[in-house]
Amino acid sequence: MDTQTWQEQGLETRSPGRTRGEISQDELAHQWSRVRGRLQEEIGEVEYRNWLRQAVLHGLDGDEVTVMLPTRFLRDWVNKEYGNLLTAFWQAENPAVRRVDIRTRPAGTSERAPDLAEVEPKTAIARPAAAARREAEERPDMSAPLDPRFTFDTFVVGKPNEFAYACARRVADGHASPGFNPLFLYGGVGLGKTHLMHAIAWELSQRSDEVTVAYMSAEKFMHKFVSALRRQSTIEFKNELRSVDVLMVDDLQFLIGKDGTQEEFFHTFNALVDSGKQIIVSADKSPSDLSGIEDRLRTRLGCGMVADVHATTYELRLAILEAKAARAGVVVPGRVMEFLAQKITANVRELEGALNRLIAHANLFERPVTLETAHEVLHDLLRAYDRKITIEEIQKQVAEHYNIRVSEMSSARRARNIARPRQIAMYLAKQLTSRSLPEIGRKFGNRDHTTVMHAVSKVTELIEADPDFAEDVELLRRILTV
Repeated sequence: MDTQTWQEQGLETRSPGRTRGEISQDELAHQWSRVRGRLQEEIGEVEYRNWLRQAVLHGLDGDEVTVMLPTRFLRDWVNKEYGNLLTAFWQAENPAVRRVDIRTRPAGTSERAPDLAEVEPKTAIARPAAAARREAEERPDMSAPLDPRFTFDTFVVGKPNEFAYACARRVADGHASPGFNPLFLYGGVGLGKTHLMHAIAWELSQRSDEVTVAYMSAEKFMHKFVSALRRQSTIEFKNELRSVDVLMVDDLQFLIGKDGTQEEFFHTFNALVDSGKQIIVSADKSPSDLSGIEDRLRTRLGCGMVADVHATTYELRLAILEAKAARAGVVVPGRVMEFLAQKITANVRELEGALNRLIAHANLFERPVTLETAHEVLHDLLRAYDRKITIEEIQKQVAEHYNIRVSEMSSARRARNIARPRQIAMYLAKQLTSRSLPEIGRKFGNRDHTTVMHAVSKVTELIEADPDFAEDVELLRRILTV
């Protein structure tokens, strides 16, 4: 295959000396083509076109595949959102691949790196439906597609987010009073603020062909403003922003310390509100807690409706997982759902990402989703959430559960009502701590490591044979790990 054909299939030539093992360029090109096809099928045409269409295969070196993207932003986004899926598809295509390295393509290589405006995920102008369908051919400078996954239909409502959801719905339905302008959504990372903003934009743009909605990140606002200053085209920038019906700015905290950009945002804010246009803003803190924002801007941001998105509860996390699994058409056992909802508590993005990994693994290897699979596939993520559990804590909890004294854990008594809880405590110590068998034995009255091995084997056998016993042990595990 010549260099031109190699590049046309989305691969770059590599410097002499790079090894490909037993795989020819032609075979590698076919593998890459199949991987791209599976990615496109898995995530959909819109997402694939937005994030992965510009991916270029640099080559295979040993067990590592290198994929290039034109910007650091795209590289980081793809690595975070699709890295695991890309690796899984490569491994299914070529078992010798152990790692996919996603890098930024150096300037001057085979394909032109797109302008940031073409790839920025948090910038969009939601146009009427007909115009949206022509976005690939006629995309305005500030426009990029909204995420099709982020609609009101896919947003799971629970107590932590119900107020923010109701406010977003009111604005999107066009029934909001002046007291909802601006609408300020705030909360921690990955709790659903961006989802709600995209949902509002979709709803508004689909409800009326006459409504123009501009959505952008605060970083994008700053980038556009600085670019306009450099080009001496600030008037065009102002006119473009102030011509929209709804302006949505995500992650406003990124304007902290950017006095010039804050000034421009403040004037744009005033111009739109004075002319009856809607402003929707999100940040990680409430307006009163945003240090580094000018007082006059903080006051204007807080004069409308301020709604917070609280941290998720166990019940909401479980509902989110169930909804996502249902949309994916995948059967996930209740125990696995409960396990994920209990373990992954930081934000919804990580929770959904964990479920995506499990589903992808199950599809690729045609295996059912089980609790054991979850431990295996998500070991890196789960390790970050694991708190240090001590053997003493396990002994205390098991003793309380079975109504025996903690000292009985180390005693020589072999009565069934003592020996069985002791074996369970040994089993949990092996499962939940990094202690070796001899170390565990010493904590249980200086018992030999073979005694611990027997306990672990016996408890494992009982878990498989007795559902009630298994449920009892699982309950103890949850109490200790939550």
